[in-house]
Parts: sequence; structure tokens; C-alpha cells
Amino acid sequence: MKIKFLFFLGLISSIGFAQDKTPAPAFKKRVLESTEVDFLASYYNQDGARSAVSGGIGSEKLTDVASNIVVAMPLNDDDVLTIDLGISAYSSASSSNINPFNATGASGGDDDRVAAPTPSGTPWQASSGASKSDQLVSIVANYSHSSDSRNFIWNTDVSFSNEYDYTSVGFGGGIATLFNEKNTELSLKANVYLDQWRPIYPTELHEYSKYGANFLNQGYFNGVSVLDQNGQTTTNYLPSAFQTVSGVNRNSYSASVGFSQVLTKKLQFSIFFDVLQQQGLLSSPYHRIYFADKANYYIGQAQYINSYESSTNTGVYKLADDIERLPDSRFKIPVGARLNYYINERFILRTYYRFYSDNWDIQSHTATIELPIKLSDRFTVFPMYRYYTQTASKYYAPYETHLSTEKFYTSDADLATFDANQYGFGINYTDIFTGAKIWKFGLKNIDFRFNHYERSDNLNANIGTIAFKFIMQ
Repeated sequence: MKIKFLFFLGLISSIGFAQDKTPAPAFKKRVLESTEVDFLASYYNQDGARSAVSGGIGSEKLTDVASNIVVAMPLNDDDVLTIDLGISAYSSASSSNINPFNATGASGGDDDRVAAPTPSGTPWQASSGASKSDQLVSIVANYSHSSDSRNFIWNTDVSFSNEYDYTSVGFGGGIATLFNEKNTELSLKANVYLDQWRPIYPTELHEYSKYGANFLNQGYFNGVSVLDQNGQTTTNYLPSAFQTVSGVNRNSYSASVGFSQVLTKKLQFSIFFDVLQQQGLLSSPYHRIYFADKANYYIGQAQYINSYESSTNTGVYKLADDIERLPDSRFKIPVGARLNYYINERFILRTYYRFYSDNWDIQSHTATIELPIKLSDRFTVFPMYRYYTQTASKYYAPYETHLSTEKFYTSDADLATFDANQYGFGINYTDIFTGAKIWKFGLKNIDFRFNHYERSDNLNANIGTIAFKFIMQ
């Protein structure tokens, strides 16, 4: 698949170069006049009650703080190099419960646990485990070249990102050709991402993989009481369905075709069509599964067993039967369109629609509307609304409804049927004269946005972002 994409990209590139025969102008404007620097920061928080780490129930509280620095540098009249460096840090009640037993992280290879007669946990509260937080670091470098006529542009990019259990390396490129006095644009992009997991497993399954059938008498579980549904001590818990994953790679290939057309002085539309193929480990190794046809086993305080599925449970955690299992391939097709209409000097209407389908039986529709309102030469506000709806994957079932006879299974609510509404607004300040300065950089733009997200399964989230653009003087 990768070879086909790159061959197709090369073919289209040669066609584009052959067609760009417009003579170079006597004077051509630089693609980018001077270095531009963007500083971006965001804060995200969410809460919900369908944690995939806890098999489809439990707290989904999460906070994430992210920042990016994007530097675009003109190398000459025609070429621009852009570097995007990002870092984000999150704290998550859900992921903390990879090891929920008030411990330092057996699932990561540490067998020590907090000194207590019996460790305990709950899917409704964060654990003190090491997996409760993580950092993601990423870098993307993009090089673009414009022809003398500015009617043909090609670019190439490479990327790298890393977090505790996941590393991604990507590369790709694209072309764009403009014609019809630059009123029409046709573009093509292709990307490849070669990713690798460093799998971490729920504590009980990690210990089973390490010590085998006698794991209840060794390592983390040595001296720990396992309870049955009636709260009685038992040695019957044996997650025999569990095996460690055999492959840790996840490769993604994508190709996108876009078309944009200026129809009138006030109306512009664009359409795009993507093809994406993923191969490898597409499930998450730390997502628990509970089978409906298997007995239940717990660690913690017996009095909370009967209220396990309620947030009143503050002292017991159910042991997993297996981890999420999904096919090793996935084919996705998104198709979308944008329509922008200039109403008058104060109002612009921006609309967006996307249809998505994949071979896991998920289909979705996304519709967005935004209405920028220009208050003055420098200030613009823009209310926005987004609606999303999707069908469930054929591999999804809620908490404790999968059967052990199934081949694939997940209780991740992101693969379930749901609707979502997102409401937001933004404020933009632009100073084309860059009056405010910091050292050699003039402030050109400040952009602030806030969005509130509500999902039909009661997941709620808020995100605020702010961006500053500086121009080197």
C-alpha cells in the first residue's frame, strides 16, 4: 500500500511540473516575507462514566495541558521550512486504573504495593498508580516549494512523537496546482505513519503473564485476598483467555485528494476525499474486558461488591477476564465539503460537512457552522456549532455483555453509538502593522477559542485554546 501511494504521488508530481509552463514574472513576490512564530496553548478537561480501562464503566476524568511552537522560515523566494514542536501533559483517572490497587504500578513492571492488609481500588476514583499521568512530545518538519508562477506547490514532511507506551514516526508529502487565474485548486497528499507500542497491561493480567496459573501466590498477589461475587475468599480466578499481544507495530497509510473553487466574489467551496488504511495492533492493551459468561472476582472490600457499578463503590475493583481484542486492519473513507459565503463586510458564513465510513461498521456524520462577525478592523468574534453522530462498531458491546466465545471485543465507548453537540466561540485580534513588539518580533495576531462538548452517553468536555502569531521585523 505504501509503495502504491508514493508511486501515485510521484506520477502526479511529474504531471504537475510538466503542466506548469507559465513564464516566470519579471518580479515575483516571496512566498513568505519573513520568519513567523506561532505560540499555541490549550487546556482540556473531561468527565464521564464509561471508562474503557475499567471495561466500560468508571470515571473518565482527564485534564490535558498542551503547548506548541511553530516556526515558519523563508529559505529563499520560493521555499519555506516549518518546524512544529509540541508537548502535552495529562492526568487521567481512567488510565490511572491500569493499576487500580493503590499501588506504584505493577502493570509497568514494579511489583511493590502500598503497605496495607488488603489493597483496594474502584473504577470511580483515580488510583495513585504511575499510569495516572503522562507526557507527549512531538515534532513535525515541513518543507514546501512554490514554482515561479506560484501555480504549483509541492511539500514534504517528517514527524516524530513519543509518550510512555507509544512512539510514532511519520513522513509524507503533497502537491497543489492552481489554475483558472488561481480560482481553482487541486491538491493531493499522502502520508505514512510507522508506530510502535510498548504494551502495558492491567495489573492482574500483567501478573498472570509473568507467573502463570500460580500467580495468586507470587509477586503482586502474594498474600492478597481475591473475593468472589459473594465476598468470599477464593483461588478460582484464572484469566486463561489472556495472552500478551504478539505484535506491537501499528502502520497507517493515507491519501487525500482535495478540490477548491471560487465560484463568485462571495462564494467559495471545497471538497476532499480520503483513503486510510491501518494495519497492526489497533486495540489498546490496557483496556479491560469482562465476559458475561464468566464468574466475577474482586480485590478490595466485600461490602462494595453489590454496588460495584455505582459511584458509591469506593473500595473494590473487579479483575479482568481479558483485554480488548480488535482486527489487525481497518479501512477508512472520509468524504467532506466546505462552503464559505461572504455576506457583507461584517459577516462571513463558514460551513463544513463530513461523512465517514469504515469496515468496522462505523458510519458518522459531522456538520459545523461558524459565523465570524467583524467588529472592527482589528477584532472579529465567531460563534460556532458542531454536530456529530455515529453508529457503533460491530465489535463493540457495553460493560460485561461480551461472551468469551467471541473473537473480537471492545467496550470502548468511543466505538459505540452516540450523538454529540459542541458549542463554542472565538475572539480574534489582528494588527497588520504589528505595532506591539517583543525583541525583533511584532505581534500580528491573537486568537482565543473556547468550546463545550456534550455527548449522549454523558461525556462532557471543555477546551480553551489561545494562539499568538509574531512576525520577525
